[in-house]
Amino acid sequence: MTRDGGWGMAGTLNTAMVLCAGLGTRMAPADNGRPKPLVPVRGKALVDHVLDRLAATGITRAVINVHHKADLIELHLRNRTAPAIEVSDERQRLLDTGGGVKKALPRLLPGAFLIHNADSVWIEGVGSNLMRLAAAWDDRAMDCLLMLAAVSTSHGYHGRGDFALAGDGRIRRRREQEVVPFAFTGVSVAHPRLFDDTPDGAFSLNRVWSRAIAAGRAFGMRMDGVWMHVGTPAALAEAEQCLSVAREP
Repeated sequence: MTRDGGWGMAGTLNTAMVLCAGLGTRMAPADNGRPKPLVPVRGKALVDHVLDRLAATGITRAVINVHHKADLIELHLRNRTAPAIEVSDERQRLLDTGGGVKKALPRLLPGAFLIHNADSVWIEGVGSNLMRLAAAWDDRAMDCLLMLAAVSTSHGYHGRGDFALAGDGRIRRRREQEVVPFAFTGVSVAHPRLFDDTPDGAFSLNRVWSRAIAAGRAFGMRMDGVWMHVGTPAALAEAEQCLSVAREP
């Protein structure tokens, strides 16, 4: 892999897609009637944890898709200036992760961009993981680059891993009955060509990842730090505890 720029510096990776359209049903009753992106973790909404990290990394534009309780999310973000916010409206039809990104592509073009789930937070290790992701991106060799976390040190994740990571950085999916070391953190880099020849309407990012894996153009990067998937009330309490111990701002 070659270093191909970075956020906020000489590179072109300055735009992010933040996925905020999901129903978040597993978070009840801890959501208190709010959409999951607005659930507070240590006094700050999940979406603001994401956007603050993006802004600190040099991301200048964030496209946010909305569906469930969209008005509340738009109201919350209306005075946000860093990064600049654009809304991709999915009120009429929920498009899943891949369909949501495809609908927003005209706002994300022309080059590679970041995709970030709203419920993904972490405590940094040494340096910025997003900057490391930017440095690892190779536009010539990759269609997608996924940020992966060690299952053994992650919180709010209880699966048997999502991906194995080869020595050259390529990823493969966990096989049936297999245990693999890495969980997907909900953060990735994608090139628009990843969505070539995809259907209109709803589909998962898994669809385009599978195609990229088969073509040898799907890569992963192991993050440095402690990742938290904040998807349930129990995971929310666990994240609160982890961040409190770490004394994160």
